[in-house]
Amino acid sequence: MTPDQYCQDKAAKSGSSFYYSFLFLPPPQRRAIISLYAFCREVDDVVDETQEHEIARIKLAWWREEIERLYTGTAEHMVGKALQETIKHFDLSQGHFIEIIDGMEMDLDYNAYPTFKALSLYCHRVASVVGLMSAEIFGYQDRKTLKYAHALGMAFQLTNILRDVHEDSVRGRLYIPLDELERFGVTTDELMENRTSENIRALFKFQADRARDYYRQAFDLLPDCDRHPQRSGLIMATIYRAILDEIERDGYRVLEHRTSLTPIRKLWLAWRTSRRERRLHRAYLKQRATT
Repeated sequence: MTPDQYCQDKAAKSGSSFYYSFLFLPPPQRRAIISLYAFCREVDDVVDETQEHEIARIKLAWWREEIERLYTGTAEHMVGKALQETIKHFDLSQGHFIEIIDGMEMDLDYNAYPTFKALSLYCHRVASVVGLMSAEIFGYQDRKTLKYAHALGMAFQLTNILRDVHEDSVRGRLYIPLDELERFGVTTDELMENRTSENIRALFKFQADRARDYYRQAFDLLPDCDRHPQRSGLIMATIYRAILDEIERDGYRVLEHRTSLTPIRKLWLAWRTSRRERRLHRAYLKQRATT
């Protein structure tokens, strides 16, 4: 198995919504983003699948060393070898890889966050930094696009937090800020139950509204000149916003069952968004030609 094949299998088996957005990229960008995604899956799996925290820290320390090897051309892991090709063609910061690992390690240090400000650092590291690296792979002309990528990463992570709140709570992790639980009169024990009170519904609506605010911020920040290069992010956003819509339509009953989209629906949303962005890009080029 080649490094690229390993990363491809890792991405495909994850069943993530992100995978569907990669399908519409040119091969060099597709290989690069899949190698980055495979790296994120590897370090995330370290934390999720290793019961002993100290062993997980040792494994994350190994990945820190692998990033050092990556930038000296001596990577050992299949993902590291795939990333060696990626960093030859795309300007990915070594520090950003380390920040992602730092974010994963926060799951070993914290099982709850007192405020949204405290949670924001975690979201930045595990999601917004990935957004910034993805923006480099997709390409951009205007540096304002990096602010878009950061906001979009926050929106994705907040969507994940709401969708997975029950599963995370059962595993002893809480990503909804404690001061917001108190404000809405919800206890941590209630998040492990399979019922949706009015207080819980109001709390979850508040979380969904915040995620939607970040999507709006991201779209407002994206310059027209970079919409087409960044279309994969827009495809992801379409799929993730559809998940939010489903959660809302279902009355925020995420404690009772996990909200998800079928693979066919994800593919259809990805295809539809890709077509829309092509039309918008042609209109943008036509407008530029006439001004």
